[in-house]
Amino acid sequence: MKLTGQTVLITGAARRIGRALALHLARAGADILIHHGHSTKDAEQTAAEIRALGRKAWVLQADLEDLEQAARLVNQAWEVQPFQHLINNAAIFGSLDWAEVTPAEWQQTLNINLSAPFFLSQQFAKNLAGQPGRILNLLDWRALRPGADHLPYTISKAALAALTHSLALALAPHILVNGLALGAVLPPSDGGNANKILEDVPAKRWADLSEVGEAALFFLAGSNYITGEILHLDGGRHLV
Repeated sequence: MKLTGQTVLITGAARRIGRALALHLARAGADILIHHGHSTKDAEQTAAEIRALGRKAWVLQADLEDLEQAARLVNQAWEVQPFQHLINNAAIFGSLDWAEVTPAEWQQTLNINLSAPFFLSQQFAKNLAGQPGRILNLLDWRALRPGADHLPYTISKAALAALTHSLALALAPHILVNGLALGAVLPPSDGGNANKILEDVPAKRWADLSEVGEAALFFLAGSNYITGEILHLDGGRHLV
């Protein structure tokens, strides 16, 4: 599957999974609009690696906690290069539970993980004006199995799963909207016990970043008869 001649906007593409997606899709022929919040150096390094692959790359900054900036990001990217695909990858992950979370932390998580993807998708659909496009939302296995841990993050991702289904209906037939629910891909950024995580993963290993890239490529370049689907790439974790 190839994306030659197509452009993808990826939020949070400077580091970690977003960076891996940007590089994988560039190898598949795509040009990449790299969004970052506060990681200028990492974003420029990612762009340099994409250009070294012979693809085009642009760097855009926006603080997605500020929903006005989130709403403007699509138009800013569109002025640089119209694009056919949007990946809502940017997210914050906290270990807060119900007894610890403050109103400010709750709202920050919802803004970045849920509201920003909505407003980005809304403006993307307006800019496409009936032309075909695809949206991929990065979820978590917890989104379909919410528990009491990591509560603001879990609830925001569960809501993003519902938004994925709703937008698949609202934006049909021109725009396909799907989700990719990840499990153990990278060690937790909050310093959690990486070895303990694998105890509940039937596959008993971490995912390879290339596997995430392959799944994303499938949703962007594969069948145009799949929408509203959420694929678990978690080694079976959601079954436990």
